Amino acid sequence: MATKAGTLTPSAPVIDSNEREATFDIFRRWGYLQASLDPLGQYLPPEPFPTPAPEGESAVQARSFYCGTIAAEFMHIADPERRQWLQEQMEQAAPKQNQKQILTQLIRADLFEQVIQSRYLGTKRFSLEGLTVLIPFLDRVFEASVTCGVTKAILAMSHRGRLNVMTNTIGRSAAEIFTKFEDVDPRSTMGGGDVKYHMGATGDYVSPDGKTIALHLVSNPSHLEAVDPVALGRARAKQERIGKDGEAAVLPLIMHGDAAFAGQGILAETLNMATLPGYRVGGTIHVIVNNLLGFTAVPEESNSSRFATDIAKRLPIPIFHVNAEDPDAVIRVAGIAAEYRHRFRSDIVVDLVGYRKHGHSEVDDPTVTQPRRYAIIKDRAPLYQLYAKQVGVDPAAEVQAVQAALLEDQKTATKADHIPHLSQLPDYWNGYRGGELQADDEPKTGLPADKIAALAHATTKVPEGFHLHPKLKKLFEQREEMGSGSRPFDYGMAELVAYASLLETGTPVRLTGQDSQRGTFNQRHAVMVDTETEVRYIPLANMSKDQGKFEVYNSLLSEAAVLGFDYGFSRDYPEALVLWEAQFGDFANGAQIIIDQFISASEAKWGLLSGIAMLLPHGYEGQGPEHSSARIERFLQLAAYDNMQICQPSTAAQYFHLLRRQSMRKWRKPLVVFTPKSMLRHPDASSSVADFAEERFQNVLPDHAVQNPRRLLVCSGKIGHNLRVEREKRKDMGVAIIFVEQLFPWPETELQAALDEHPDAEEIVWVQEEPANMGAFSYVMPELRRMAGQRAVLSVKRTAAASPATGSAKAHEMEERTLIDLAFGV
Repeated sequence: MATKAGTLTPSAPVIDSNEREATFDIFRRWGYLQASLDPLGQYLPPEPFPTPAPEGESAVQARSFYCGTIAAEFMHIADPERRQWLQEQMEQAAPKQNQKQILTQLIRADLFEQVIQSRYLGTKRFSLEGLTVLIPFLDRVFEASVTCGVTKAILAMSHRGRLNVMTNTIGRSAAEIFTKFEDVDPRSTMGGGDVKYHMGATGDYVSPDGKTIALHLVSNPSHLEAVDPVALGRARAKQERIGKDGEAAVLPLIMHGDAAFAGQGILAETLNMATLPGYRVGGTIHVIVNNLLGFTAVPEESNSSRFATDIAKRLPIPIFHVNAEDPDAVIRVAGIAAEYRHRFRSDIVVDLVGYRKHGHSEVDDPTVTQPRRYAIIKDRAPLYQLYAKQVGVDPAAEVQAVQAALLEDQKTATKADHIPHLSQLPDYWNGYRGGELQADDEPKTGLPADKIAALAHATTKVPEGFHLHPKLKKLFEQREEMGSGSRPFDYGMAELVAYASLLETGTPVRLTGQDSQRGTFNQRHAVMVDTETEVRYIPLANMSKDQGKFEVYNSLLSEAAVLGFDYGFSRDYPEALVLWEAQFGDFANGAQIIIDQFISASEAKWGLLSGIAMLLPHGYEGQGPEHSSARIERFLQLAAYDNMQICQPSTAAQYFHLLRRQSMRKWRKPLVVFTPKSMLRHPDASSSVADFAEERFQNVLPDHAVQNPRRLLVCSGKIGHNLRVEREKRKDMGVAIIFVEQLFPWPETELQAALDEHPDAEEIVWVQEEPANMGAFSYVMPELRRMAGQRAVLSVKRTAAASPATGSAKAHEMEERTLIDLAFGV
């Protein structure tokens, strides 16, 4: 370019906009591969881009955005609006952070751990040191979320850093936490309670301008990711309680370990719930507290790809990785995450990459397995010191003040004489209780015939012009006949009328499971499908404007996550009847962790109640080893101290009364129901309208049909009907058949009365279809022997086996014939 003086000056380089966009696109797509993420510089070395990285000013600028201490993966998202928003967040100058506040939070987080280390040396606590940036991260998430209308947050996490979060995020006092280390008043938790780093906690976040978010950290066992669906179910329940603005008001935030995020299948199941109608919560913020170790396993032993987060790329959601020793970058990402969740109602994953200062726990020596890494960590200054130096602040005075306060709290804890409660139950739990069943909590569940008829009609009503399938039209005609009393009720209709009766009084009902809208055995048909338009209609959801909410969802092909979700839902909607149905009873095997750790034990461990009902189809019909048994023995093994109810209703009316009892009681305990398969429509298990007028569910069905029998057959479920048919065939009225409808809590009073009705019977025989090492045999026999007095107690069952049932229909019939012959003393 010529100047006025006639001299030449070099012109500024002109960057073609297309060239710049192409260069930036490469870095947007692959920049995360060369970001500086591991504070210790050992893992996650830079990887070359699949596409050669260009050079030049655009590349330098793009590299500064995408290859620093923040790495973003978002180009797999199909929605251009979301991609555009994310790249705008990344391609701008970093905002100024409140560094004084961040430093204070880091000091509190690091010193909390140091005081525990000095006062309770060698005690497990799963320290957060090396990742204490989590505390200011959470603070920033809530600060940003409160401006977006969030009023409640459900937090879930495993053990690492949990105590720190309880104190520095939830707001529990350090003295309360230290009291847990003192382990005061051990007698109060004999046979129950849990370790300190599994407990839940409640508190409040208060923003600088005075707005509040109610925080709830969910109780969690050591099965790391098992809490994920539970937390989302709780969030969904809280959202539904609020109504149309619930998703905006309730924020779910789940913290994970890196190895667990990659390795635990329930996490993948939970991620898949993100946008499904029955399970969506308007987006979850997932935070990986990543120390690049899984107990003693290094990343290449824990996940098959560069990042533990790659499992999340199955979904169109953004993934951020950030170096945990760059607090300003971490806080920046926290703000982005909160706003993204609010704006797009989507999940987002934030991977905080740091380290752990000690071993897997404080009693573990990590130098045995990672000597080089821990040689670096040993000399690593706490994050608050590194950050103070970075921002040019001398923190000595504040450190001294925080430390003094913590030590004073520790002294207070040594004088405690009781265990503090770290959480407060919401008011909607006020009307419900746990513990032992009280005699006065047996509601009358019967309804008169005219009410049953009206409810039956409500279950079959469809809009004018709705094209009903011919088979369903015939079924609905039969159901109208059931309601009018001209046809016996089957299980499917009894169930729907039970739901209708509760909905009419304003009780919400939620039912989920694989194919539950129709029912595995074509027994339910709660959702109608127009044969011409495939528009769906739910009669029970359209009974009246004042009714309770009815939801029935075909679940994703998962047991663990779905049952966990619905258990969580029941925790925050105690007045609702919440049911999970297994496609076949043995599918509950896939949810065993949820059953063991939450459903059967949450009251004993954490004092938390749930009224969830599990519907498990069970019965031996010669269909093979799978799907015959719902494993009654496993549930009975978990049963103690009235922790749950285990029932096998033998008639349609009994099922009706049981469902109503579960909702109408104030006693909130999980209910396990072994539902029938072949007996769903069988005349022997059907019920008349008069049976629905009975006052309540009968724990035991005595036998009034015989007098002076020689033998009392005691049984539960389908085998009892088979025995009755056989008795009729043989004309053998010397055998009484008693059904135990509730196995746990053991119905001693009712069963004793049924036995005493036949005092001259010399033998009591427990009869079951299942092998000797399965079913109720091991549980029932000691009870019967104790109750029998001088009478002999015998048993009839299949031989102990490794598999629940034979794969041959003919072999099944031979076994069944032998069982029945033995039961009758042949």
